[in-house]
This record gives sequence, structure tokens and C-alpha cells, in this order.
Amino acid sequence: MAKANKLESTLLAQASTKGLPIDIGLTEKERATVAAELSKMLADSYTLYLMTHNFHWNVTGPLFNTLHLMFMDQYTEEWQALDSIAERIRALGLYAPGTYAQYAKLSSISEPTDVPVAEKMIELLVKGNEAVARTARAALKKADDAGDEPTVDLLTQRLDIHEKNAWMLRSLLQ
Repeated sequence: MAKANKLESTLLAQASTKGLPIDIGLTEKERATVAAELSKMLADSYTLYLMTHNFHWNVTGPLFNTLHLMFMDQYTEEWQALDSIAERIRALGLYAPGTYAQYAKLSSISEPTDVPVAEKMIELLVKGNEAVARTARAALKKADDAGDEPTVDLLTQRLDIHEKNAWMLRSLLQ
């Protein structure tokens, strides 16, 4: 909780000190609160993107072709989504996090320290997609409370994709 409040305070200070005032129907505090949640979403999404791309490169075994292609589809979609999340933060008048150090602090996803076997890769990606879905849900609630419909729409789309990815990956383990 303290980490979220610190991030929100930092973003609120950004919103208050830069350029022409933003008047989009959300207060500075609402914009900072939503941007803080979107920053966590961006960090989780980037971490999942990296993990998925890493697994695409390094998967082996009898499911190689299936997983190699599935992982490529998922990391490509995730890569494109990163821009939408970051640009929404910018539209709210704040800076998007963009370093590994920032993502490491903000992400709820633990990265593997080695190259796991294919089945473990699938399991980790299920958990990663579920983590992004949980982060999206928390952010969606804050955006909805603020009346930020564009962010709600973005997060609803992301939820749909990550829940579907988790289902498809989980199905490979059954």
C-alpha cells in the first residue's frame, strides 16, 4: 500500500508541475491514481512480454512448434499493447515508466532465473497472464471510480486477452 501511495504522490507531483493544465474532466489526483495503476499494468505487461519472448526463443521438446508459434503470437500482441498502455498514461498527463529498474519495482510477476522445461514455461505463462489480469482488474476499479472510460475500455480489452491466453495455455496442461 505504501508503494502505491508513493508512486501516486510522485505522479501527482508530475501532473502538477508540467506545462499547460489538463482539463479532461478528471482531477489531478484522479489522473495520478489511474496513471499509478496503469504504471503497474505496464510493468506487469512488459515483464510478461519479456518472459513470453524468452520462452519463444528457448522452448524445446515435442511441443516445440506449437509452443514456439503460440508464444510468438502472444508476445507480439503483448508488445503492441505496451504502447497503448504507455500512451494512455501520457494522455493522462503523466510520464510512463520505461526502465527495467522501474518495472522490477512495479511488477507483481516473478521472472524465472533459468530456462525451464516446456511444461513449466506454460505454467509460468498461465500465472503471468493471471497476474496481469489481476493488475488490470485493480486498475479498472480505480479508473471506473474516477469515471475514466477510455482507461476502463483499454483495461477491459486487456482483461479479455489475458484471461483467454491463460485459458489456452492452461488447456495445454490438461
